[in-house]
Amino acid sequence: MRLFCLNEDMKFNIITLFPKQTKTMLDFSILKNAQEKDLISIDFHNLRDFGFGKFKQVDDTPYGGGSGMVLKPDVVLPAIESVKKSNPRAKVIALTPKGIRFNQAKAEELAKEKNLILVAGHYEGFDQRILDEVDEQISIGDFVITGGELAAAVVVDAVARLQAGVLADNSAHEESHSLKNDKGERLVEYPQYTRPEVYKDKKVPDVLLSGNHQKIADWREQQSKKTK
Repeated sequence: MRLFCLNEDMKFNIITLFPKQTKTMLDFSILKNAQEKDLISIDFHNLRDFGFGKFKQVDDTPYGGGSGMVLKPDVVLPAIESVKKSNPRAKVIALTPKGIRFNQAKAEELAKEKNLILVAGHYEGFDQRILDEVDEQISIGDFVITGGELAAAVVVDAVARLQAGVLADNSAHEESHSLKNDKGERLVEYPQYTRPEVYKDKKVPDVLLSGNHQKIADWREQQSKKTK
């Protein structure tokens, strides 16, 4: 798998009710270094800025009854339009439970984009008229979380690390789900070992100590497992 080298930094825009908290999740370690080197940029846009009234209302009760509150189309869509003014070719993605399942193949697909707008849902979800206007919906799994901020952070992390230079050793092609066998099937990474050679009577496999690179490569291929 090749890394995706762009003429400009990969730009992420996250629309969220909690920009400070979301920024905290993405402002450390590898992603922090990538931003400091201008390999990627991450901008945060406060959905509350587009709310109504004294309390900047962004949601309302659902038509037809039911529990929870629904994000309003006359708040979220203007927020998206505002971000798109300076990012006209950006792909707009809503993080929703009913979206396409996010996996490594989807991360590789999105890594080819130059600009993404990620809209983090909250409360009971989005008014359907919002979802009708986005380019794509993505889900990170069949479970419920409090808001889309965590999902947006997962997408940014997975996509950003595929950009050229983000990982210093360009090791992304050797990781789980990026490895492929000769049939093109994705594999989970082989077992890894480091010092000490023996720990609590458990020893590093002899083949890894042999110095025979072909045997090591064959062993690693045999140990890699196909993903579902």
